[in-house]
Amino acid sequence: MFKSKYFETFRTTAVILIALVIAFLIIALVSDNPVKTIGIFLFEPLNSKGHIGNVIEMAIPLMFTGLAVSLLFRANMFNLGAEGVFYFSGVVASAIAIHWSLGGFLHPVVAILAGSIVGAILSAIPGILKAKWNANELVTSLMFNNILFGIGLYLLNYQLRDAKAFANVSFKFEKTALLDKIIPGTRIHTGLIIVLVLIVLAHFFLYKTKWGYELRMTGANRSFARYSGMKTAKVIILVHLLAGFIAGMGGSVEVLGMYTRFQWTALPGYGLDGALVAMLAKNNPLSVIGSALFLAYIRIGADLMARLSDVPAEMISIIQAVIILLISAEQFLKFWKNRMLLKEAREA
Repeated sequence: MFKSKYFETFRTTAVILIALVIAFLIIALVSDNPVKTIGIFLFEPLNSKGHIGNVIEMAIPLMFTGLAVSLLFRANMFNLGAEGVFYFSGVVASAIAIHWSLGGFLHPVVAILAGSIVGAILSAIPGILKAKWNANELVTSLMFNNILFGIGLYLLNYQLRDAKAFANVSFKFEKTALLDKIIPGTRIHTGLIIVLVLIVLAHFFLYKTKWGYELRMTGANRSFARYSGMKTAKVIILVHLLAGFIAGMGGSVEVLGMYTRFQWTALPGYGLDGALVAMLAKNNPLSVIGSALFLAYIRIGADLMARLSDVPAEMISIIQAVIILLISAEQFLKFWKNRMLLKEAREA
């Protein structure tokens, strides 16, 4: 018998299964060979070392942004500014990777720290507006995404662009700025180690420190936390600083680990994807790992399916939409949870 404390795990699993079943039904309707197509979608990402590497490579930025957004959501801050911070911090790290010359491991460290600090400062602006004037953090963060994208694109076009290249890309990074690959035959880089360490530290911060407790209490009931003596305004600013630092580090790590030039002429989408990762993880830092890997897995599976079968990769958007709808629907399976709670109450 399932206990109520396992309800959210069961609910998330049910959401994923429902989304996959709907995807399989769509494949069966549009594909000439649905069994083969479903097999490609489910198993091809594990078919080679390179494909497994692709899954992990895609999961790294999702872990960064998923962790950043999960901290914000845990504080009940519906902030989606990780998208703009991720992009702009990548621009900052790229500028240092191009124009600075530092030896050894110092070059990527300085570039990543610069991007992270800039990310924290930028993310703090919506936090201050929320803490001091109760400005809607969703609106301000979405506005900042467009502002940061516009400024970043301007810097790319007029400060970093390589006029000799046949595309809108920056000059090449100095080789000393690039992150090392840690698994031969793949592009998996040291950013994987960095994000895993960050996740463990975030878990410790959230559940083992006074500041983490205040963050969780502020998210649960800001008025109660304030009446209990907690300085909720400082908590809100702190969580925005932390989230911006993590998202900024993610953008910096991604450009230095996966590219030799800065070439994002549009927002990469990882910040908004981070919200989906956080929702699947139920804002638990450790669960971000599995959520990011799952999302990366189905995306790589969809990409391979599009290349090897007659079903387009856009099918993955349906899975994501169903997951978002059901995860965000508070009433989904709530009747079952109520039945479990009543049964446990009678047995107690």
